[in-house]
Amino acid sequence: MTARPVTLLALCGLLAASWAAPAAQAQEALKPFTATFEVVYRGMNAGTTTLELSSEGADRWRYVSRANARGVFRLALSGEIRQTSQFALGAAGPRPIRYVADDGTEDVKRDIRLDFDWKAGRVRGTAEAQPVDLAVRDGLQDGMSVQIALIRALTADERPRRYFLIDKDEIKEYVYEQEGGARIKTAAGDLDTVIWSSRRPNSDRVTRVWYATDLGYTPVQAERRRADKVEWTMRLKALKR
Repeated sequence: MTARPVTLLALCGLLAASWAAPAAQAQEALKPFTATFEVVYRGMNAGTTTLELSSEGADRWRYVSRANARGVFRLALSGEIRQTSQFALGAAGPRPIRYVADDGTEDVKRDIRLDFDWKAGRVRGTAEAQPVDLAVRDGLQDGMSVQIALIRALTADERPRRYFLIDKDEIKEYVYEQEGGARIKTAAGDLDTVIWSSRRPNSDRVTRVWYATDLGYTPVQAERRRADKVEWTMRLKALKR
């Protein structure tokens, strides 16, 4: 069994989106980190994703995801899938500057590169060899910066209901909902968490993330379900900060 590169690229994007900086209670509290997650795709060990947040000075940050396939998944993805989000962090939260996705092959037909020109009110670039030129909207996020926005909202005791994300050459709405809490076992010990879900309106495909309340709402577990079937899960293996 193998998986299409586009499928795993989307998966790794979601995994990257499910992590944000620990204890992001204020702009200055955003701290660099490196985290590794184990990925299970439809019951099979698909590999690992390493996420790294680093400061570029002043209010600029870089957030990188590096995903490496394992076992039969290497037949479809022998290279490292990489995503990079550069963003500015202000009082209103993160504002994307550039988003780049590389599927790990020499072929650039599946790659994405988007530049956000907030002064001109446009996001431009290419997505899977197609040109992109869209009007931005307030609060628009890329697939990685959105969870930093969510973490900051939770630490401010806010309950966001929706975010708008750019997905290739479209801007899509995602609905967010709190689904209670649970105490779970993790690589960082037993932790109390709150569970938040996100989905497209009227979709049966739901992503759930467990956020550790005592770690500043650090995500420690996630899953995606379609109807009653689990498509993938991810769990924290290691954290350095």
